[in-house]
Amino acid sequence: MFSTGQLIFAALFAIVFIGVMVLSYKKDKKMHKKNYKGVIWILISFAAFIIILFVIKHFLKN
Repeated sequence: MFSTGQLIFAALFAIVFIGVMVLSYKKDKKMHKKNYKGVIWILISFAAFIIILFVIKHFLKN
């Protein structure tokens, strides 16, 4: 399906892409901690809201 050259290119591209993403994240880690403080509470609230919707749907269905 794919030639050897295409598979080698895909593997190298994936390795380099993941490496650049990791380096970029490490570089911006301090800035993210400063600017996105408290974001975990928004995530928890959103997850709780979705769970509540499923619970309501389950009780109204019966």
